[in-house]
Order: sequence, then C-alpha cells, then structure tokens
Amino acid sequence: MRARFGRTLETLLGVISAIVLFAMMMITAIDVAGRYLFSKPLAGGFELTEMMLAALIYCGLPLVSKRREHIVIDTFDPLMSKRVKRGLDVVADIVCAATLAGLGWLLFRRAVRVAEYGDTTSVLTLPLAPVAYLMGTMIVITAAIHLWLIFVPHKDDDGKSII
Repeated sequence: MRARFGRTLETLLGVISAIVLFAMMMITAIDVAGRYLFSKPLAGGFELTEMMLAALIYCGLPLVSKRREHIVIDTFDPLMSKRVKRGLDVVADIVCAATLAGLGWLLFRRAVRVAEYGDTTSVLTLPLAPVAYLMGTMIVITAAIHLWLIFVPHKDDDGKSII
C-alpha cells in the first residue's frame, strides 16, 4: 500500500512538473517571439513564469528527496563503515525533516496572510495565495518523505541494502 502511494505521488508530481515546465517553455517562446517579431511581449508572461517556477521547484523537491538525489559530498565515505554512513544519513534525514517542517509552518503562516490581504500579481491580478499554499504543502510533504526515509534501507552501488 505504501509503495503504491509513493509511486502514485511520484508519478503525480512528475506529471505536474512536466506540464509546468512545458507551459513555462511555451510562455517564454511566445513572449520572446512577440517581443522580437511584433514588438509586443506577452502581457503578464513574467508573472506567469515566476509563479510556475515556484510551482516547479516546490513540486520537484519531494521527488528529489524521495529518490535521494540531493547533491552530496562523499569525500570521506571510503573511510567510514556502512553503519556509520547509514547513521549519518539518518541524522541528516532527521535534520532535514525538522528544518522542512519548520519552513512549512512558516510558509503556511505566510500563505494565510497573503490570502487575508488578497495579494495578487501586478499585471494579471492573479491571486498569490494558491502558490503560497502549494509551496507550504510541498515542503511539508518533503519533510514527511525525509521522516519516511529514516526507515527505508539505503542501497549501495551494487544494489545491496545498507543496514
């Protein structure tokens, strides 16, 4: 059941990220073509790109965490036992989960304020609260993923589980 949920979440976030990235590409192409061919850029193109970039980054963060694809420095790994490396990974996941949970709480507080004030973009007057809530939600999901990763055995280069 948990494996299916993880695959479903990964697929959903991957599809959302791909759609957002494609939409950003199209908006940028239309904006550049309009700017140089017709001297008329796409109205609000920059605002849309900003909002989509936030969505792309925050939807991608849980994917990167779940796949353990963050940038790591493994200079001292050959000097450590597998148990020590696993222990450091657990500590890192705990620190990441706590930090991300705190950031999620701050982002949700900010999203509530943005919604209460009715903040919008300048040109298109699109509401900013949905983007802020999305950011908070994705950070909390990422924190939960780091908590989950504590209990998932790591695999080494040979595909063997590290204790």
